[in-house]
Amino acid sequence: HCLSVRAVCQREIDGDRGNGYSWKITLLRNYWKSKVKQEWLSGKYSNIPSQNSLPEKSMYPMDADTWGEILEAELER
Repeated sequence: HCLSVRAVCQREIDGDRGNGYSWKITLLRNYWKSKVKQEWLSGKYSNIPSQNSLPEKSMYPMDADTWGEILEAELER
């Protein structure tokens, strides 16, 4: 599970591991973030007409760098 989460959230996983978090805590801290981030990066939410159309699980607290990655992916579509 940690490797699949790391494939999407490498910076976050490496940062947590570098800060001394165990793999278990690192996974707990990043699992849902990786799911939401992967959906954004895959373009699942590219053509949503309004914020009211977003599914409930489409948002998760993410830092500016993560949103930058998502925006760049969106601009490349």
